[in-house]
Amino acid sequence: MSQAIAIAVPAQRQSRQSKVVWGSRVVTVGGGAPVRVQSMTNTDTVDVIGTAIQVKELAIAGSEMVRITVNTPEAAEAVPHIRDQLDKMGIDVPLIGDFHYNGHRLLTDYPACAEALSKYRINPGNVGKGDKRDVQFGQMIEAAMRWNKAIRIGVNWGSLDQELLADLMDTNSQRAQPWEARQVMYEALISSAISSAERAEAMGLDGAQIALSCKVSGVQDLIAVYRELGRRTDYALHLGLTEAGMGTKGTVASATALSVLLQEGIGDTIRVSLTPQPGEARTQEVVIASEILQSLGLRIFVPSVTACPGCGRTTSSTFQELAKQIDDFLRAQMPVWRARYPGVENLKVAVMGCIVNGPGESKHADIGISLPGTGEAPAAPVFIDGEKRLTLRGDGIAQEFQGLVENYIENRFGSGSAEKK
Repeated sequence: MSQAIAIAVPAQRQSRQSKVVWGSRVVTVGGGAPVRVQSMTNTDTVDVIGTAIQVKELAIAGSEMVRITVNTPEAAEAVPHIRDQLDKMGIDVPLIGDFHYNGHRLLTDYPACAEALSKYRINPGNVGKGDKRDVQFGQMIEAAMRWNKAIRIGVNWGSLDQELLADLMDTNSQRAQPWEARQVMYEALISSAISSAERAEAMGLDGAQIALSCKVSGVQDLIAVYRELGRRTDYALHLGLTEAGMGTKGTVASATALSVLLQEGIGDTIRVSLTPQPGEARTQEVVIASEILQSLGLRIFVPSVTACPGCGRTTSSTFQELAKQIDDFLRAQMPVWRARYPGVENLKVAVMGCIVNGPGESKHADIGISLPGTGEAPAAPVFIDGEKRLTLRGDGIAQEFQGLVENYIENRFGSGSAEKK
């Protein structure tokens, strides 16, 4: 008799737990907390209303923290006004300030900006050169301590500390068996992140308020760097494939790299850095990040819709249209349903295209429909909780099934559902 097949469940790497706070909203990161979804605006931060609207859209889509560019005095002045607009709209998502080159001045000269942000992203590769580097880095850490803010030390291979890289290359040249250039680059990324975090702790910043990232644009590079980073430190880690690309390329590359690491328990926050296609919503990167976590079984954000891929038995596009309609409908309703219907994200819906797998898949879902394939009788049986309950016919199948889904949700997850059981 064969042995049972083991189900692989990722064992989360044990990292320190930090808290990103705004008002009464506390987002825990690391320390066994759920892997968090982040995103970043692409608006001009000086545009207070436009930025606040995009932050709201990203938050509603599921981003639990949103990063905004703070690159000029005008942007720093705008930050507290963006925070005010969000608070007026009831959006309590924490804001992360993205600083490069002049963050030390902006955080010092604009205290309202420093206070309104919940977290600072610091790139050690461009905080300054020579003697200025430690001073300017220290000013940013002092701001974080003064305002009790978390930080992310975000190293990027496109903006590495050139002095550190040069030192490592000199050291490497003296080895009996020198490393490959790529290995030196890996070490520069990791050393820059860890040494910067240790410097911040030495200044008095609580190590639990520090997260690290070492972003690269190659899938195998990212996996190699984060495996080693995760082995050498217990700081919370932010995952992201930088400059991942556009469309399917960016989606597949990000999903591939992040899934490997998450399956190994590496990663406490993630971002999918997509180049938006013309007309594509910025929220797409949030949807993909959420789908990665949900596909791995690490988190559940929205009800799942099972749909067949189609074949020669399903020449009609009806099931494709219905599957998309139901998926879009469920996703759009989730911001309201999360509060109204606790547990609704666990719902499973099936929209199938013919008799081959349709009834079986529909029985395994909470509610499912098996649409008629080519040459089949024009009838669509509906299965609820594993049993066939009714059959839909005619031109209004899509609308009728959507109504059945809404009724099912109300009956199962609504306020009166407990009394009905």
